[in-house]
Amino acid sequence: MELWEQDFVIDTKAGHMPGFTAAPAEGGPFPPVIFYMDAPGYREELRNMARRIAKAGYFCVLPDMYYRIGTLRFDLLNRNDAMTKVIFAAMDHLTNEMVVEDTGCMLAWIDAQAKAKAGPVGCVGHCMSGRYVTTVAARFGTRIKAAASLYGVGIITDAEDSPHLLLDQIQGELYYGFAEVDQHVADHVVPALRETLDKAGAAHRVEVFEGTAHGFCFSERQAYAPEASEAAWARLFDLWERRLK
Repeated sequence: MELWEQDFVIDTKAGHMPGFTAAPAEGGPFPPVIFYMDAPGYREELRNMARRIAKAGYFCVLPDMYYRIGTLRFDLLNRNDAMTKVIFAAMDHLTNEMVVEDTGCMLAWIDAQAKAKAGPVGCVGHCMSGRYVTTVAARFGTRIKAAASLYGVGIITDAEDSPHLLLDQIQGELYYGFAEVDQHVADHVVPALRETLDKAGAAHRVEVFEGTAHGFCFSERQAYAPEASEAAWARLFDLWERRLK
């Protein structure tokens, strides 16, 4: 399928947020999907994943969420301990409220795009963005109707802004896919999340992919697990097909 692609800059309260968007070249308008990045940040690997979403018939928006601290690009093939410290520092500068603020700007921008279909919006977040897709699905409950998290972190915390405290505000459907072995997700998180979702009455699916580790959906990672990755992609497309199209 031929794609229409475009780099963008969205004006926010904090500055100018760059990013990438893709959609099928022909037809439309198409349901919007926001793709929130993982901790290593904006890169070609994520652009390729955005293209895959677009090829399935969506208007995919991939923002560079680190814009507040400049232009960060990590060469993950040469990752070492020093680079990892910088990645975590970049991740830690973000807050849930910052992402909510940026998402409001993205939704306004999406509404002005001819190729974006009006109405419900989907989203997906890997790693650090599991907390963000949960938060925005609650804070923009009338718009975001299909939110997915893959090996997400920070979803249940002791902080006052912990995303799990907002689950009773969800109006759409949530999907959570976790790795079986994940040093970034404590053992209590998955059962606690299931219990909280059930109490909140939110439409949801939570599953753990056996034999996987954190990052199993990224084909350029050592943790890549092709079968589990494809199963996760199938869950995303099923969710968005039902809720957005």
